Amino acid sequence: MGDAVHRDDSGSAVSEAGALRALADAEPAVFWLDEPDRRPRPHSALVGGEQCDLLVVGGGYSGLWTALLAKERDPGRDVVLVEGEEVGWAASGRNGGFCAASLTHGFGNGLTRWPEEITALEELGLRNLDAIEEAVGRYGIDCDFARTGEIAVATEPHQVGELEEMAEEAHALGLDEGLTFLDRDAVRAEADSPTFLAGLWDRRGVAMVNPARLAWGLKRACEEAGVRIYEHTPATRLGARGAEVAVRTPYGRVRARHIALGTNAFPSLVRRVRPYIVPVYDYALMTEPLSEEQLAAVGWKNRQGLSDSANHFHYFRITADNRVLWGGYDVLYHYGSRIAREYEQRPETFGKLARHFFRCFPQLEGVRFTHRWGGVIDTCSRFSPFFGTAMGGRVGYAAGYTGLGVGATRFGAEVMLDLLDGARTERTALEMVRKKPLPFPPEPVRWAGIGITQWALARSDARGGERNLWLRAMDRAGMGFDS
Repeated sequence: MGDAVHRDDSGSAVSEAGALRALADAEPAVFWLDEPDRRPRPHSALVGGEQCDLLVVGGGYSGLWTALLAKERDPGRDVVLVEGEEVGWAASGRNGGFCAASLTHGFGNGLTRWPEEITALEELGLRNLDAIEEAVGRYGIDCDFARTGEIAVATEPHQVGELEEMAEEAHALGLDEGLTFLDRDAVRAEADSPTFLAGLWDRRGVAMVNPARLAWGLKRACEEAGVRIYEHTPATRLGARGAEVAVRTPYGRVRARHIALGTNAFPSLVRRVRPYIVPVYDYALMTEPLSEEQLAAVGWKNRQGLSDSANHFHYFRITADNRVLWGGYDVLYHYGSRIAREYEQRPETFGKLARHFFRCFPQLEGVRFTHRWGGVIDTCSRFSPFFGTAMGGRVGYAAGYTGLGVGATRFGAEVMLDLLDGARTERTALEMVRKKPLPFPPEPVRWAGIGITQWALARSDARGGERNLWLRAMDRAGMGFDS
C-alpha cells in the first residue's frame, strides 16, 4: 500500500504519512530556548521588600527595552525588573525572529488606519530598527542579527494584484525606498517554490534575529547598566499609597515612583486594559540543518524572511545554521482568554504545518523536523500596539503587538517612558499613541465573534480574497482578528 494522501486546506495533495515521518522525532520544545550552554542562569525570586524609582513588570522585550532605555536616559535612575518565569521564556523567546521596522503591523494596515500619519510612522519605525541594530552592536549582543529584509509572497492570483497595489501606494507616498516588486521568475530566483507567483521584497525594513539570544543579550545589558532583576517573581496585585505605587509578589512587595507594565498577552494589572487584549496561540516547526544539496535546491541565497499573503498565512526563514523555521497558519483562541501550558503543543496543527511545508518546498521531501512548539500572542482589534497610563500617570503600559513585537516593543518602551516622564515628544503626539483600539466584547460574544471571523477569513482565502458581509462589517467598525 502507498502512503495515504491528504488533501490540505489549499486543495493540494500531500502525503499524510510523509508529514508524520518528518515530525516523528521532533522535540516538544522551543528551538531558540533549547541552548543550555548559552541560556543565562536565572536570578533568584524577590523575597521581602524593594524600593526603586522605576519598577518594570515583565521580562520580555517590552520590559527589557524599558529597563535598558530608562537607564540610558538617566543612569542614576534606580530600576527594578520582575519576571514571573525567566527572562525571554514567553513570546520573546519563541517567535520567528522577524524584527520588523513596522509599528503598524505592516504598511497596508497602517495606511488604512492612520493615513495622515503613515509617513511619520514609517520613518519612526525605520529609526527604531536602526536603533535596535546599533544597540545590538554597542552591547555586543550575539543574536545573529542580519538585515536581510522580508519578501511577502503571492501564492494565489488575486494576491499578485494586491502586492502590486501595495507597491504603487508606497511609491505614491515616497515610501518605496528598498521596496522591490518581484514577478514569478524573480521571486523564484530568490527562493524556489512552485507555489510562488510574485513577491514584494522590503529590503530595509526587516532583520532576522535569534529571538532568545536577543532577549538574553538585553538581560545582560540591563544587568551591566545596574538594573536589579528578579525572576520567578510574578506580580500579583497593583496598588497605590501616597506618592508611591506598589506591586505585590508572592513573597514580597516593590514600591516605586513609577511602574511600567510589559505583560502583553498576560492579564494586565490595570484591569480596565484587559478587554483590549485577546491572547491567541501561534505554532511553529524547525527543521534539521539543510545539506548543501538541499540548500541549492531551494536557493534562498539572500536569506530573507518570507511570508505568504493569505489571511491564514505562513511565515518562514532560514537560521544561521541553515535550518528552516516554518510557522503560522492556525491561530487559536481559548474561551475566557485562557492561557495554559498545555496549549503550547497541538498535534493537529503540527501535522497541518508539516503538510504545508512540503507543499511549498516539495524538493525538501525527506527533511525532518527537530522541534515543535507554540506560544501566546497579545492581539488587539487594530493589530498594532496601544499605550496609556493609570493611577494618575504613575503607571504606564503598552500592549497589543499582535505578533510584530520583536521590533515594535522598543518603540513601545520609548512611549511608556515618555508618558511616565510627562514628556511631549513626536511619539506621544501621534494619534496612534493617543487613541486606543476598540475593546473586544465580553464572553460569550467574544468567543463567538472570533470563531465567526476565523471562518470568514478562511472562506475569503478560498474564494479569491472576497470579503463577505461579516468581514466588511468588521472593517467598517475598525475591528478585526488577524491570523
